[in-house]
Amino acid sequence: MKTFDELYAELQAKTSYSDEASGTARLLARGVHEVGKKVVEEAAEAWMAAEHEGPERAAEEIAQLLYFAQVLMMASGVTLKDVYDRL
Repeated sequence: MKTFDELYAELQAKTSYSDEASGTARLLARGVHEVGKKVVEEAAEAWMAAEHEGPERAAEEIAQLLYFAQVLMMASGVTLKDVYDRL
C-alpha cells in the first residue's frame, strides 16, 4: 500500500530518465494530449466499475485513474503542491 505522495515520488523517479522499457515513460514522452486521453479512458472505466462491478473493481479502476492523473500532472508541469494548494 502506498500514499498519493509516495506514488508521485515513485513516478518522478521512474520517469526521471527515459527508460524505453517503461510504458509510463513512453506515454509521458508522447505528451499531454496522449496522457489526457488515457485519463479519460481510466475515468470511464472507474465509473463503469463503480456502476456495474462493485467496490473491489471500482477501487482497482480508481487506483489506475489516480496513477494516470499523476502522469498528467507530470506531463503538464503540475506539482503536488500546486494541487494541494487548490484542494
